[in-house]
Amino acid sequence: MSRIIAAGAIRGAYRFVEEAETAWQRINSSCNGSELIGFPNTAYYLPVIYGVMGHKVEQLNDMVAVLQRCRKLLPPLLADDMELNSLQPVLDAGIAALFAAEITEAIDYYENPQSYTGTETPAGDNLWLGAADDVILRKRGVEFVDGSVPGFAAILGAAPDKATATEITAELQQRNLYVFLSAGDKNQNFAQQLESTGHQLGWPTRLVPFGPGAAATVFTFGFATRVALSFGNVKPGNAKDLFAYTQERVPAFVMALGEVTDKWYALAAGALNFGFPVITDSKIPGLSAGDPPTELVVSNVPHDKIVSRSVDVRGIKTVITDVPVPVAYGPAFEGERVRGENIYLECGGGRTAMLEWVTSRPGEDIVDGKVSVIGPEITDTPPGSKLPLGIVVEVSGRQMQEDYEPILERQVHHLINYAQGVMHIGQRDMAWLRVSKDAVAKGFRLEHIGLLLHAKLHQDFGRIFEKLQVKLFTWETDVAELLHQAKAAYAARDARIEGMTDETTDIFYSCLLCQSFAPSHVCVISPERTGLCGSYNWMDCKASFEINPTGPNQPVTKGATIDARLGQWQGVNDFVFKASRGNIDHYNFYSIISDPMTACGCMECISAVVPLCNGVMTVNREHSGMTPSGMKFTTLAGTIGGGVTTPGFVGHSKYNMTQRKFLSAEGGLKRLVWMPKALKEEIADRFNERAAEIGIPDLLNRIADETVGVTEEDILEYLTENNHPALTLEPLI
Repeated sequence: MSRIIAAGAIRGAYRFVEEAETAWQRINSSCNGSELIGFPNTAYYLPVIYGVMGHKVEQLNDMVAVLQRCRKLLPPLLADDMELNSLQPVLDAGIAALFAAEITEAIDYYENPQSYTGTETPAGDNLWLGAADDVILRKRGVEFVDGSVPGFAAILGAAPDKATATEITAELQQRNLYVFLSAGDKNQNFAQQLESTGHQLGWPTRLVPFGPGAAATVFTFGFATRVALSFGNVKPGNAKDLFAYTQERVPAFVMALGEVTDKWYALAAGALNFGFPVITDSKIPGLSAGDPPTELVVSNVPHDKIVSRSVDVRGIKTVITDVPVPVAYGPAFEGERVRGENIYLECGGGRTAMLEWVTSRPGEDIVDGKVSVIGPEITDTPPGSKLPLGIVVEVSGRQMQEDYEPILERQVHHLINYAQGVMHIGQRDMAWLRVSKDAVAKGFRLEHIGLLLHAKLHQDFGRIFEKLQVKLFTWETDVAELLHQAKAAYAARDARIEGMTDETTDIFYSCLLCQSFAPSHVCVISPERTGLCGSYNWMDCKASFEINPTGPNQPVTKGATIDARLGQWQGVNDFVFKASRGNIDHYNFYSIISDPMTACGCMECISAVVPLCNGVMTVNREHSGMTPSGMKFTTLAGTIGGGVTTPGFVGHSKYNMTQRKFLSAEGGLKRLVWMPKALKEEIADRFNERAAEIGIPDLLNRIADETVGVTEEDILEYLTENNHPALTLEPLI
């Protein structure tokens, strides 16, 4: 193998370890060793160390064993006349470097808590986000499992100039990859280059500035490790399984731009353990291994070829969609925000009336691809204007059904958001649109909303309709009349879906998207139990199957009823056993006590039994505080994720909490004794409807939240004072 790479990686690993030891000695001289230390809001401690060693670093003293392990892993420095015939010493040096980098960063968190924002986007003058917490991991994990994100790129260094940085970024974003940024080069770094050219950085735009130093690169490997632990049910300390998982299921690569230092060589060696190849513009030797040879380090790649070369080496399949709009287009732009002085046009959001409505029409009434703007166009208004807007999508086709209309309608939100410089929030008659001055300067018009909807809906859903046309209304009187018609259609749809029950439906649907991360997890979706992630209901899955009969949503014949109270059927059991490769032979839809459904890690909420209160608490993933279970959401998710059945705990969507079958085997809503205040407010309207149905219209007010307390003892007093029904039900356990 290349002696240059090996020698550099080993020297770099020594530097990382020496810096970690120095930092530990410095902080230990003024501490007693029991100080709590780690990365914020994660159940995975220092994740690379925890994933590889199985060692929990919770206190300063816990670092001693890791530093000792680092020293054992370090191979001897290479003398000039030494040859290295094995890759293993280099891989060991890489692991030592990553362990040491995590220790250095954890100590920095302790000594300088303001070094990183800990948020999803830069805050104030601080560009650097630091380690992603588990809320971000699970929120973004859904994008990896549903296929909208094919992988991620970890960029070290800086481009030779801002223009090159912008070009590389545009190609990465068009390929829908996340981009993790760290480790500057000669007082430059890629993140600052992008910020200076007006790019919005952060998790929403998939351009994530972890930190300016080389050690901050370890946050990339920590993210990959937590994917394996939380979604893949990999056991901490099983390094072999961890690296096999990341190699097979975490498509990622390292892109090194600029002079490759010894520390970078060491980080590259760490990346090779995870199965992540390194692609660089530097003129260093390449590296391949195996039979047939696998490219591990690819060097001297021109900047205009480096993205395509990188995805080819890693084997990442990306699709660049050609959409007829004058701005860049793709999921990477979905998280952009249009603010303040950059707003050219605003519609909806309480400023004006706005609606979106997909409706079926006879084929003779539709001209496929026709887009009509009925009223003022963007060019008819000055910057900063506000207009009412009605977006009406008319479809026809032999396979088209009324039940598909809301499926298509829900696509409008993200399809519009994929246009760079266009912000869209909400749906139906609660939508909100902003178009930036930059987008208008590039030629974007309201007409392009219709053109992109026609192109993308045909591409993604063309199997269920044949013709589609779009009308955009901007006259106030037209939008007011459309609102009246659309609201009637919304109400009719809701009544139709609400009228469906599990008893009157013989076919359920599977969702196996998450098996790309959690191989033994099988989600089966019924009319009264939506998918855990909140993204798929029964109608969505039905439409998905119509569109792609060989896709992840397959019909599941319910079969003979085994237990109507628990929600178990023979046909579902047979499917679950086969789809989980024999790991799971049954589960129950309606129970938290008796063999509840499996979870993969991307659930919106987790419910857990609260024994002292004879009830159940529910926490959503956005809530970062403690719960009466004694665990935060992140710890709970790490406990029940990975495709296992865990009695006393169950993952579910927010919407599922207001469906009639939610925990019905144990008493349903009457068992809910605690949930975060923000979640109560979010689901209040639908929850109160259900509570009124069961004769307890004020039930939501009787449920405790974090303002009451986060221990069983605290909330029991509140429940007693408010006569909560759970206290009179039969014992849960």
